[in-house]
Amino acid sequence: QVQLVESGGGSRQPGGSLRLSCTASEFTSTHYCMGWFRQAPQKERLGVAVFCTAGGKAYYADSVKGRFTISQDTDKKALYLQMNSLNPEDTAMYFCAADTSATAGTSYSSPFDPREYSYWGQGTQVTVSS
Repeated sequence: QVQLVESGGGSRQPGGSLRLSCTASEFTSTHYCMGWFRQAPQKERLGVAVFCTAGGKAYYADSVKGRFTISQDTDKKALYLQMNSLNPEDTAMYFCAADTSATAGTSYSSPFDPREYSYWGQGTQVTVSS
């Protein structure tokens, strides 16, 4: 059973930066999609950035393009989200998610559809305010 644990959340002023980390245990798949989603209070969970081994491609939500960068360390089984130029609209609980199915990343209608992901972390809070 894959377990995902996020860390690195916190509070920043607008314009600040944060780096989120997600460590994966019991993760042996070499074919997967892993990514970051966020959910603000009373709102739906939305995809932020996803990396899929199929095609080795990263996907970003329009709202974070040019500001956020997803990366991974396969040796450490870790996924990262570098967040720069934060603004109050980035305030949310951030979740790490993984899809390790045989078709991960090859048949999605959208890589940001939460229903495609079987494994989720518990979330880490990011708050941006002045």
